[in-house]
Amino acid sequence: MSGKAGEGALTALQAALAAEHAAVYGYGVVGGQIADGRRAEARSAYDAHRARRDALIREVRDLGGRPVAASAAYALPFPVRDPSAAVRLAAGLEERVADVYSDLVRATTGARRGTAAAALREAAVRAVRWSGESVAFPGLAEHGDETAAPAGPPVSTSASPSR
Repeated sequence: MSGKAGEGALTALQAALAAEHAAVYGYGVVGGQIADGRRAEARSAYDAHRARRDALIREVRDLGGRPVAASAAYALPFPVRDPSAAVRLAAGLEERVADVYSDLVRATTGARRGTAAAALREAAVRAVRWSGESVAFPGLAEHGDETAAPAGPPVSTSASPSR
């Protein structure tokens, strides 16, 4: 890609990378409070986000960009002091990740778009598993509904790009 299309793809990749950094951090918090019965699910999600993060770092570099760095810490959208809050945080993380992958699908073509669509689908499925609720078009509903569940993984600090 070159020109504006390449810049748009790189911007969307960086946003997805920032969301994955935040999701990895957030799942560290989830893992500390989640009930034993859902610990394997949280670990699986954590591993999936780490793998996506690492792949995005490579993609950003392949496009000649400098991957956005993870923040040292992220502000959480609410206190996570028990398993119930951990489940709500996990659902919010996945909703936020689906949102940025929706943007990445729009900004890319070909194999990169297919990979972004797969990541969007995986995040949407995990969000449903955590929350027990779904939306018709994951990654799109959140754009228009400001009253939806917390818009993000842990809200990023000023060191990370925000949406």
